[in-house]
Amino acid sequence: MSAGPGRVGVGPAAAYGEGAAAVALVATTAEVLAHPELDEGLLAPWERRRLAGIRVPTRRDDVLAARLLLRLCASRATGLSPRDVGPAQRCPGCGRDGHGRPYLPDHPGVGVSYSHADGLAAAAVGPGPVGIDVEPLTRRPGPVSVLRRLLPHDEVDAAGAEPDPGPALLRLWVRREALFKAGRDDVRLAEWTDRRRAAVVALAGADGARRALSPAPSPSAAQAPPSGR
Repeated sequence: MSAGPGRVGVGPAAAYGEGAAAVALVATTAEVLAHPELDEGLLAPWERRRLAGIRVPTRRDDVLAARLLLRLCASRATGLSPRDVGPAQRCPGCGRDGHGRPYLPDHPGVGVSYSHADGLAAAAVGPGPVGIDVEPLTRRPGPVSVLRRLLPHDEVDAAGAEPDPGPALLRLWVRREALFKAGRDDVRLAEWTDRRRAAVVALAGADGARRALSPAPSPSAAQAPPSGR
């Protein structure tokens, strides 16, 4: 899928039984860090400790932006202030908190996900399993031989056979990453190109979030593509 300039904007999301809405947000790291509702003080102490361990400033900013964007996304979904949203993380493997899949402790039926990559951030909140992934438009995944060990062979071979396999393999990568984060392959999948931010985005689940939302205070509304195919 691809989208022309201005395809990402703000629009209403569908409400559902948990008293929240399905929302997806895509932004540059700079946009998030400049947002008037967001600042590092929103983070929990354990998150700030993890940030302190990141030695590369640009990567630290990306991680901070993704965590803040998740709060803004959850705020718009639940109607709470970003300061009243407290995402947590728990590892399904070891059962420990502080790492692993994010979740909202006060909204057990709501799925959340976030992603960051080289000056980009994305987050999503919705009913049930949710996964989101963002990558720079110019990024190219590893060699096909490596990708075939990580992804379904037939999908890698089909993407590699396209006239320009680089973008096709990137789209395949973000789709599979979004599904992996959702933890299921049977959820609805959308994928689009945000040319304003030079990003490729994939969203799994969050069926009500038919729009990708810019965190800018007054952006224009635009419909996201309806399908990842």
